[in-house]
Amino acid sequence: MRKTADALARCALELPELAHARTVAAYVSVGTEPGTLPLLDALHARGVRVLLPVLLPDNDLDWGPYEGEGSVLPVQYGGRMALLEPAGERLGPWAVTEADVVLLPGLAVDARGLRLGRGGGSYDRVLARLERAGTDPALVVLLYDAEVVDRVPEEPHDRAVHAVVTPSGVRRFRTPH
Repeated sequence: MRKTADALARCALELPELAHARTVAAYVSVGTEPGTLPLLDALHARGVRVLLPVLLPDNDLDWGPYEGEGSVLPVQYGGRMALLEPAGERLGPWAVTEADVVLLPGLAVDARGLRLGRGGGSYDRVLARLERAGTDPALVVLLYDAEVVDRVPEEPHDRAVHAVVTPSGVRRFRTPH
């Protein structure tokens, strides 16, 4: 798992969008998701402001700063697995609009750049909030190679991402402005 997480971080850090980012909205992987901590630590070490999500009761996301390894705590939500969330200050749901890059979790992404999420709608709300704010950060999904598929189910609110990063490399779908 650590080897895969390190490979994912290496590939992601080659993205020009991340090389020039001042603020990155990211997440701490859970369960079988590709590991994100090496990437978060590398961004933090570069002086990038890293924002992590905090799940709200209505499945929307608040955001808090990632300050390194000891700045996240496990939070249990009902019968679901514990999420690692930032321990410090809450910045509000609109903090994500300050991000130059938004790293998104997912179950799969297809050849059109459409992301299949877990079904809770949290990141659909984030993407809608970015659109309402008129911001256009680079949208990047972090997945395993086998999770890049021909086609995922599409809903009217779905928005294509710019790229997917897997442990073996980067695939672009559209160029951010």
